[in-house]
Amino acid sequence: MPILQPIGQLVLRLLEKIGRLVLFAGLAVSHCLRPPFYPRLILRQMLDIGFYSLPVVGLTAIFTGMVLALQSYTGFARFSAESAIPNVVVVSITRELGPVLAGLMVAGRVGAALAAEIGTMRVTEQIDALTTLATNPFKYLIAPRIIAGIAMLPLLVLVADIIGVFGGYLVSVYKLGFNPSNYLKNTVDFLQPTDVISGLVKAAVFGFLVSLMGCYHGYHSRGGAQGVGTATTNAVVSASILILSFNYVITELFFSR
Repeated sequence: MPILQPIGQLVLRLLEKIGRLVLFAGLAVSHCLRPPFYPRLILRQMLDIGFYSLPVVGLTAIFTGMVLALQSYTGFARFSAESAIPNVVVVSITRELGPVLAGLMVAGRVGAALAAEIGTMRVTEQIDALTTLATNPFKYLIAPRIIAGIAMLPLLVLVADIIGVFGGYLVSVYKLGFNPSNYLKNTVDFLQPTDVISGLVKAAVFGFLVSLMGCYHGYHSRGGAQGVGTATTNAVVSASILILSFNYVITELFFSR
């Protein structure tokens, strides 16, 4: 039927893109697990992804914690439940806001940079030159970035958790009049290891997704400068969507009853 032909073509193109992405991810993971490795490249990517992302992740975390404490106080004051603010802040930061916001910030900064860098190498035929010189592009370009993303994002999220809780502490103590020792005691007593572990697992998955999407779209970019721009946009958008999707899946696995 002619009316169904466009729908069928759309479905086939979608399946083709999903298949190409799955094959790319499988090949990238296999090269991450098999030698040879390039330690110097991995360390450089860790520096770029981890250390240079600290300012934006830290600022995001501290203001998120401050706003969360302020808004929680506004709502809980109606029910005389202000004492629950430390619990809400620490659980919200460690379980959800820390990993998700750090992942989105890193996707905007690192995912775009990876796509632009590898995309430029693709359109200027530098990747083809690596192949000509008997250097595997997946080993030299893709694997170090994915390893660095998986390793560094949990560390960034751990720092974001600490800074975010500290932001809530600042607002609660110096603006809302909480007792500092009671606030810290409630925070430590209520926090469970599962809360932190689930956030770090999310961070590792998000690091893989961000680096994978940046490398994938950059590696398959075409069409000169315009193609690199398109690849950069697609990398950020797809990584952000996948972060939000996998956030729900991982939360369901950890906390469903």
